[in-house]
Amino acid sequence: MDARFAKFNIGQVVKHRLFPFRGVIFDVDPEFSNTEEWWTSIPEDIRPRKDQPFYHLLAENDQSAYVAYVSEQNLLPDESGEPVGHPNASEMFEGFEQGHYVLRQGVRQ
Repeated sequence: MDARFAKFNIGQVVKHRLFPFRGVIFDVDPEFSNTEEWWTSIPEDIRPRKDQPFYHLLAENDQSAYVAYVSEQNLLPDESGEPVGHPNASEMFEGFEQGHYVLRQGVRQ
């Protein structure tokens, strides 16, 4: 497998390509690093490849805020310029500047 670089950055606001949610990235795995049970629970016709970066998001939709684990192929940049309303964002990030979150000093991914 060729070395891959993550397309998105920690602090970047992104949205899901298929589902109506958005979030801020707080960690990146260079390739799939979750359970086989989690992976097989995704319907086969939309199941992502494992050999790509996967992102940990503080995510939100119209009903709730949660943590999501999303493959790179299923993310798009969020061009709204709006912050994410996740209640834990202020624990990891110290500010929101020009559409991007600034990681709080001392927070490690």
